[in-house]
Amino acid sequence: MRLPPRGGHRRDAAGDGTAPHRASSVPHVVYPLLILAAVAIADLATPAGLPLASLLVIAPVVAAATTSVPATVAVSAAAVALTAALNLHHGIWGDSRADMTLASQGAVGVASIVTSVIRQRRETKLKQVRSVAEAAQRALLRPPPPRIDRLAVRSVYLAAEAEAQIGGDLYEALATPHGARVLIGDVRGKGLPAVGVSAVLTGCFREAAYREPTIGEVAGRMEETAVREIDRDDPAEDFSERFTTALLVEIPPDEPVARIVHLGHPEPLLIGGGIVTRHPPERPGVPVGLGGLVGTLPVPQTIDFRPGDRLLLYTDGFIEARDDKGVYFPLADAAARHADRDLDELVAALRADLLRHTGRQLPDDAALLAIERLPDKPPPL
Repeated sequence: MRLPPRGGHRRDAAGDGTAPHRASSVPHVVYPLLILAAVAIADLATPAGLPLASLLVIAPVVAAATTSVPATVAVSAAAVALTAALNLHHGIWGDSRADMTLASQGAVGVASIVTSVIRQRRETKLKQVRSVAEAAQRALLRPPPPRIDRLAVRSVYLAAEAEAQIGGDLYEALATPHGARVLIGDVRGKGLPAVGVSAVLTGCFREAAYREPTIGEVAGRMEETAVREIDRDDPAEDFSERFTTALLVEIPPDEPVARIVHLGHPEPLLIGGGIVTRHPPERPGVPVGLGGLVGTLPVPQTIDFRPGDRLLLYTDGFIEARDDKGVYFPLADAAARHADRDLDELVAALRADLLRHTGRQLPDDAALLAIERLPDKPPPL
């Protein structure tokens, strides 16, 4: 079994699954300078009656959009100086049209400098916001360890928005005294409220997974936390539409089983012997935040999970994504088609199939965790 050298996590924007293009080695300031040179040469090659100096205004506009403020100042000054020099060369200095061209060039230069200042300030703010978003992303959706005891773990997260960093999908995989404990969930809603709920529930799971003796009690702790957050935001709210579907999984190291708590989330898929099996809940649980409707702790469901078996946990973004004909993505069929591949290739193939099925236009974020129980004895090197 191969393990990736840098962990088992893939994070992509749905709009493009390819590697980013390498930045051009040509400085951006070269382009406005080329414009200045081209216009000057063309103007010198034409009669005085056909002045082209007015086209020099293009250079500072391009500089304002692509270069720094000092570079924009330099290009604007060069455009004004070159306009004056061309007027002198053609003997039209003092002509009303030539003076108007020179004045227009100066006005465009000043406007370009102001535009460049505004653009750079906004870019600085955007970098700060992205820095904060990346820090939040690392805290909320940190890559799971590629290996927990005798388990190999891989994950993939596809953002519906190309610039999205975090959203309402959440997952975590931890090594605890009770074995590996795994969470995957989907917060109802989008935007900052969903991110806030994700942060609260993920933090609760990380603490409770170590402390609580059973996976059912971990679910109970998450329910208490969700209800407390709802009550804090709106104490008068008797019934909340703020809830989170989730699956909690416990995989003990000394038993060939997995214990699953279903909380209104899509059922996991088990891949064993090349066959994909769905495991719907025997006793369905309600989503996190709605536990008051039943008043009891959810009961874990135990399934066989032997060496060589794989467990796929996913959010509804993987099964509710449609193609241009409205057909849902057949995750189980895709998993069966790639069942004989190793874990890294399986996850990569499922990701590629989903993007191909949707034409890289996901309506919702999609997350997937793939867990494989490795042999009790490692294969020979």
